[in-house]
Amino acid sequence: MGVIFQSLGRTVAASLVLVVLLALALGNVPLNHAWGAFVMRWLHVAAGIMWVGLLYYFNFVQMPSMAKIPDEQKPAIGKVIAPTALFWFRWAALATVVTGLAVAAMNGYLVQALSLQRPFLAIGVGMWLALLMAFNVWFIIWPNQKKALGIVTVPAEEKAKAARLAMLTSRLNTMLSLPMLYAMVAQQNGGL
Repeated sequence: MGVIFQSLGRTVAASLVLVVLLALALGNVPLNHAWGAFVMRWLHVAAGIMWVGLLYYFNFVQMPSMAKIPDEQKPAIGKVIAPTALFWFRWAALATVVTGLAVAAMNGYLVQALSLQRPFLAIGVGMWLALLMAFNVWFIIWPNQKKALGIVTVPAEEKAKAARLAMLTSRLNTMLSLPMLYAMVAQQNGGL
């Protein structure tokens, strides 16, 4: 068992094997459109957990802790942890958006939701909030974090401005995350 947990890849593979075994044990694998839409929704939720989880990690753990970390230890965060976390953060954002759009398309409400038509108003609001948040990740947070972390070399003044803009945009995404999650769950429970 220890060999599984010594590798993240093996741990994730074992988790997926458990999902397959659970699905087979429950006997609900019809391999039809509805099953495909269910699997896509499951992937959407998993990607969303990764995305919002990392958003919350940055805002509730990493940013508040940076002032408490001795200067000689900060390079470990900036050169190792943050770039890796940002890699998973931005790709989880993209995966969440792509799988969410796929779920809406597979279930036939993509156009109605994006155009904010009833009865898909709630999910549409959630989708637009998620799209804005993903845009922020890819086109504001990530480019500015590359400067702040020294992945892209810029003058110190520009580095400080980039760090501040990335932080403020991340805080905006944190603020939008709860309304986005509310809208997503509200649709499932009768919409708005």
